[in-house]
Amino acid sequence: MPIRENMPYRDCVGVAVFNSAGLVFAGRRMPEDDPEDSGERNAPWQMPQGGIDKGESPIEAAWRELYEETSIKTAELITEAPGWIHYDLPDEALGIALKGKYRGQRQRWFAFRFLGDESEINVTAPGGGKHTAEFDMWRWEQLERMPDLIVPFKRLAYLEVVKAFADIPAKLRG
Repeated sequence: MPIRENMPYRDCVGVAVFNSAGLVFAGRRMPEDDPEDSGERNAPWQMPQGGIDKGESPIEAAWRELYEETSIKTAELITEAPGWIHYDLPDEALGIALKGKYRGQRQRWFAFRFLGDESEINVTAPGGGKHTAEFDMWRWEQLERMPDLIVPFKRLAYLEVVKAFADIPAKLRG
């Protein structure tokens, strides 16, 4: 087994997309395509996230990942979490998940406001089918419930996301 301390974190982004009611987008991961799947399928819902490509800024990656996973283009940036948010893979996934090269992920999180019609959202054929589906369904969810819906090893990271964006739902409900 690889030594966790010698492995780097993979640089990624995460996107919390809020609707006008202050609810956040939650997608249910497709288990067969989940590179982080550790066999824990008890809480398969998450917000859009993905790697930062070479030469890409975190905000560029956030917009790209959002579109590639949800088809959403009609949104605006609200804010960015103040720092990197980390999570470690569980021991049984170390050296296997994330191509076996990373101990976990180091993520920059962004909050966006969805401004479009819900018909724009397409998780089963994102980008008009140009991108591989990562979710098999989606729903609007309360931000504070997300840590209980994510796979357990990401729970602490999601608690940090909730803390960073805690004031947004009330502001959007106005």
